Amino acid sequence: MKTILLIGLGRFGRHIAIRLNELGHQVMAVDWQEERVNAVMPFVTNAQIGDSTNADFLESLGIDNYDVCIVAIGNDFQSSLETASLLKELGAKMVVSRASGDVQEKFLLRNGADEVVYPEKQLAKWTAIRYTAEHILDYIELDDEYSIFEIPVPKNWAGQSIRQIDIRKKYNINIIGIRRNGKLELAISPDMVLESQYTMMVLGSNGDIQKYFHI
Repeated sequence: MKTILLIGLGRFGRHIAIRLNELGHQVMAVDWQEERVNAVMPFVTNAQIGDSTNADFLESLGIDNYDVCIVAIGNDFQSSLETASLLKELGAKMVVSRASGDVQEKFLLRNGADEVVYPEKQLAKWTAIRYTAEHILDYIELDDEYSIFEIPVPKNWAGQSIRQIDIRKKYNINIIGIRRNGKLELAISPDMVLESQYTMMVLGSNGDIQKYFHI
C-alpha cells in the first residue's frame, strides 16, 4: 500500500482515484472545484478543496509524506507546470504529471516531473494497433522496444505443446499467459498443449512479434 497525493479530479483524475481505491492505496485528492472533490470522496482516504499553485496550501499537505504525487490537471497547462515545480521544491519523492502534447512533456520533465503520462498518445497507439489487426485482442506497450500482445493461437500451433513449438528459441518470443474458457492463466508449463480456441499473451520485442504474427 502506498500513500498518493492526487491533484486534479477531472475525468482522468477521477478514474485514477477509483483505480487506486480498488488497489487499496491511501489517496489524498485535491481540486479547486468543490463538486469534483465531493464526487471522489467515496473512493479516497481524504480530500481537500484548494489551489495547487499556492505554495502555502501545498506545504500544508505535508508533501514529503507521500510516496507518489500525481498531477492529473488536464485543461490548464500553466497550473500543471507550476504544481509539478512546487511539488518538487517542497520535497516530493516522485512527481508524475499528465501531458497532452510533446512540448508539454518536455517542459514538465524540465520543471519538476519525474515521469510524464500522455493518455491521448498512449490510447491512440493502442487503438491504431488493436483495430487495424483483426487478430490482436489486446496490447500493452512496456517500453519503446518491448510489448505484450494477446493473440489467438495460430492454426499451425494448435495441438502442440509449448515445448514442442519451442517458441522462445525459434522466434525469441515468450508465452507468459493463456486465456481459456474466458479465464487468464499465468502459471503455465512447457508441456501445456495449445488449442485453437485459446488466446495467448506473448512477450517480445516489437520487431519479432510484428514479424512473426504479421502485425
